[in-house]
Amino acid sequence: MSQDSERNRFSARAARYARVGAQMGGVAARMGAAQLFGAGDAPASAAALRAALGGLKGPLMKVAQLMATIPDLLPPEFAEELQKLQSDAPPMGAAFVKRRMQAELGADWRARFADFDLHPTAAASLGQVHRATALDGQRLACKLQYPDMSSAVEADISQLQMLFKLHRQFNPVIDTQEAAREIAERVREELEYKRESKHAALYALMLKGADNVRVPGIRNELSTNRLLTMQWLDGRKILEFKQSDQETRNRLAVAMFRAWWHPFSQFGVIHGDPHLGNYTVFEEDGAAAGINLLDYGCVRIFPPHFVQGVVDLYEGLRTDDEARIVHAYETWGFKGLRRDVIEILNIWARFIYGPILDDRVRTVANGVPPGQYGRREMMQVHAALKDKGPVRIPKEFVFMDRAAIGLGAVFLHLDAKLNFYQLFHDAFGGDALSADAIAGRQSQALAAVGLG
Repeated sequence: MSQDSERNRFSARAARYARVGAQMGGVAARMGAAQLFGAGDAPASAAALRAALGGLKGPLMKVAQLMATIPDLLPPEFAEELQKLQSDAPPMGAAFVKRRMQAELGADWRARFADFDLHPTAAASLGQVHRATALDGQRLACKLQYPDMSSAVEADISQLQMLFKLHRQFNPVIDTQEAAREIAERVREELEYKRESKHAALYALMLKGADNVRVPGIRNELSTNRLLTMQWLDGRKILEFKQSDQETRNRLAVAMFRAWWHPFSQFGVIHGDPHLGNYTVFEEDGAAAGINLLDYGCVRIFPPHFVQGVVDLYEGLRTDDEARIVHAYETWGFKGLRRDVIEILNIWARFIYGPILDDRVRTVANGVPPGQYGRREMMQVHAALKDKGPVRIPKEFVFMDRAAIGLGAVFLHLDAKLNFYQLFHDAFGGDALSADAIAGRQSQALAAVGLG
């Protein structure tokens, strides 16, 4: 590919950003004119928003997907449309990949690999993945970031403020200021591949001894802040196992539960993006054995007291202890909550906590059709809060809730039948760890991987 054609290619990329920004402005104008977050033709406007975002190959699409998973941040029609967005970024050409690799590893970059496939195996919103082989024979996955992603992220975050502002103006049921700040912080972190490499090392430490979850090793000598080189892990997409026998599907669901909740319960760390593309299934002796956890860009490290709040809310709901429920919400950062507002928040809390409050073998949905799962509760919360004034969602809550919803979706896909109550109690060691114990363990782990 010539320099001119590559220059044209990325000029076209910039033009797409501008075009989508204009499209979003048009959608926003329609929202403003008809106050579509409260009335009007919401389905049509939601479809228009998805059409505006669907051609974008960059971070705005990722942030839009995050927004779609936050309860009541957007009306159901908008959330459903944004959840349909898929990453379909056009790959960088081979000539450009060579120059990008030279920029990251130096002029002799090719000599540092036994083999490097210039054609990507996957293209995502922020970068693309190449297969390679190390000089020692280890198979590798090299994640190479697209150019100028930092400026693109800042531009896209600015555009998204428009949607958040409209939401606050026309339907102030949820105050989105903290949520917007949290999303922006996490997406910016995803650009830092050196940080992601430390996240991967942290997960290897936290999940040491978990035979049903695999974490790829990182090759730091072949990595930079825009290139992440890691061990290649063979695996199949989890949706390929939807028709497997119940035992297999349950085994994969248990692995997913452990991969997310053990690090949180013991270390106060959670993987904030349980997206279907972020894990695969590894097999042993021809049978599905566990989960490969592949992506570590979106990792949230919580203050230990936040973990205690999760336990307090669980115990408060389980024993109908109102004081403990209130304490949990306050621990999370909710402020000025009245009793009537707390009762409304409990509608969503009982939905999220429902499977782990029920000491029996069951599915997550418990008979509710997958397409309706959570919708009734979300609508109840929305309707009830309309008369109560806006509730500000603490920023720490955003990815905790996203993880719970994302995992629930996996369990729905697998139609897993498990005692989620027992899994939860096992994750927390039977009894809740104290915040001090979590703080000590977290501090040691972060220091060990250079995140302290």
